[in-house]
Amino acid sequence: METAIFTIIVLIFSIILHEVAHGYAAQSLGDPTAKLAGRLTLNPLPHIDIIGSVIIPAVLVLTQAGILFGWAKPVPYNPYNLKNQRWGEAFVGVAGVATNLAIAVLFAIIARVAVAQGMGEFASLAAVVVLVNLSLGLFNLIPIPPIDGYTVLRGLVPYKMSMAMARFEDRMRAGGIFTLVLVLIILTQFFSAPFYALVQFCYHLLVG
Repeated sequence: METAIFTIIVLIFSIILHEVAHGYAAQSLGDPTAKLAGRLTLNPLPHIDIIGSVIIPAVLVLTQAGILFGWAKPVPYNPYNLKNQRWGEAFVGVAGVATNLAIAVLFAIIARVAVAQGMGEFASLAAVVVLVNLSLGLFNLIPIPPIDGYTVLRGLVPYKMSMAMARFEDRMRAGGIFTLVLVLIILTQFFSAPFYALVQFCYHLLVG
């Protein structure tokens, strides 16, 4: 139970770091929207979405589901303010993924050092951080709206295709909770096993 609680806490803060990274990426390209909205902060209160940041992660952790993810309130940004209109949205989209993967690599190094120093319990905690952030980073590469992977892909394809993808995403977002339930069903039914295998492969590659 203690490990489950620690995992949930790590997941919540990893989700927050993911979202803040989007905001800083947008700001680096000239968009101050996230800063003006007070979202460039590590204070969890402005970011937490009770369903996506607490309930869903807790259920997935406690039921030992093969897939681990969650979300916070999206950090707002205005794509029309981005200096680079061609690649800007892709850069903002991939910033959260890159942050989670960087955290995973950092804590994998910490875990290996801890093992070498005979600090097995600390290594186990670091390994949880690796697993959580690998799960978040890889999950957000899935190209299904409204997941970041779709935004990144939309920023890389030709303009006409990008516009068509944007219209499709708008229709998906308009579906609200129905869309959310549909995406969750698709992910848990079709992606759970291969996603778990991929996460485990990357985890053992990093941690050993």
